[in-house]
Amino acid sequence: MNFDAIVIGAGQAGPSLAVRLANSGRRTAIVERKLLGGTCVNVGCIPTKTLIASARVAHFARIAGEHGVDVQDVRVDMARVKARKDDVVRQSSDGLEKWLGETPNLTLVRGHARFEAPTRVRVNDEVLEAPQIFLDVGARSAARGIEGLDAVKHFDNSGMMGVDFLPEHLVIVGGSYIGLEFAQMYRRFGSRVTVVEMGPRLIGREDEDVSREVQAMLEREGIEFKLASKCLEVSREGEGVRVRNDCEGRREDAIGSHLLIATGRTPNTDDLGLEQAGVAKDERGFITVDDELRTSVPGIWALGEANGRGAFTHTSYNDYEIVAANLLDGDKRRVSDRIPIYALFVDPPLGRVGMSEAEVRKSGRKALIGRMPMTRVGRARERGETQGFMKVLVDAGSKQFLGAALLGIEGDEVVHTIADLMYARAPYTVMQRAVHVHPTVSELLPTLLGSLEPLT
Repeated sequence: MNFDAIVIGAGQAGPSLAVRLANSGRRTAIVERKLLGGTCVNVGCIPTKTLIASARVAHFARIAGEHGVDVQDVRVDMARVKARKDDVVRQSSDGLEKWLGETPNLTLVRGHARFEAPTRVRVNDEVLEAPQIFLDVGARSAARGIEGLDAVKHFDNSGMMGVDFLPEHLVIVGGSYIGLEFAQMYRRFGSRVTVVEMGPRLIGREDEDVSREVQAMLEREGIEFKLASKCLEVSREGEGVRVRNDCEGRREDAIGSHLLIATGRTPNTDDLGLEQAGVAKDERGFITVDDELRTSVPGIWALGEANGRGAFTHTSYNDYEIVAANLLDGDKRRVSDRIPIYALFVDPPLGRVGMSEAEVRKSGRKALIGRMPMTRVGRARERGETQGFMKVLVDAGSKQFLGAALLGIEGDEVVHTIADLMYARAPYTVMQRAVHVHPTVSELLPTLLGSLEPLT
């Protein structure tokens, strides 16, 4: 079948781009081999944050007495928790399927696509051809450096979405974003949780003070950590699992009932036939793209997690915006215009934008820094949620924001106020002189900016 455009993958970028292409008059096909909506809708953002919300309710029910409210006999029904999660996911996926199905000029093709030539792909027994092809194939969980894993039953982040019971003791290998969110979630549901991390500290890309505080927060909830576990081996232990770290004369075991592997992700590019089209990949398997997300082959673009330019739903959607603007709107947008921003959805959350303190120091530029504990924030005290701190970094010359780490209540929302000023290239004094609503978290940002001092 001949089309004007083919979109492979129905994650966050693919459907929106396919609809835009179809609405522009192009006869468009969108190919999906499994679940519409990709990782975010089905096994990522939406279901995990739904589970986190249920876990948060359980947590606050248990500590309600601290607020003068007596709640008796708090029990978590995991079957109902899962059913609620499934319902939220179903609403999103059903809405997406309806949207695609009702779009003129757009054909949804089910199956796995593989290139046979730069303008030709095979899906099942059908050949599709188009002069423009867009790849939104995403990534999947990857286990690295763990001996014996093939012989032990274990979950990855996708498999955990099918759990409708409470693990007695969940051992999580991986102390980064995915692992820590699951750790706190299941601890609040009622499981004993141990996190095994290969590195010397949690979330290694963050500043050390952020890592320390996140670990302290989670330890206060009863989560156990085993760090610097470089030499890992897993084996069966009765009906459960043993995770052994036997390295450099140090032997430490974690024995649990269930195992979750959260050690990273790998792009879904190994079975696309990219070599038949001449599309280049890097040594990790990510599709190489330029600043406008064009691949090494004219007429082929790569969007989303598989291009290695961002591992988040919001960066994937922005990839769609960049391609659509350049191709359909006569605009000139680039990936390099994007400011890094993301969140770690533990509770309280971490909102991050721009450069870390370590990155600023490494750059050698003159900078100012401001820090404030959340104990100074009225809203945090009122709610009894005073863990964490706020940290901002500013260029000493231009007075523009360089970055921020907001670890505390509503930090994942407040961080956008800084991001917006960074995009506007406005000096920090604009925010410092602004009047914010009391009592909120954001109102303390002007106060924080008033205490900036040289980064030494």
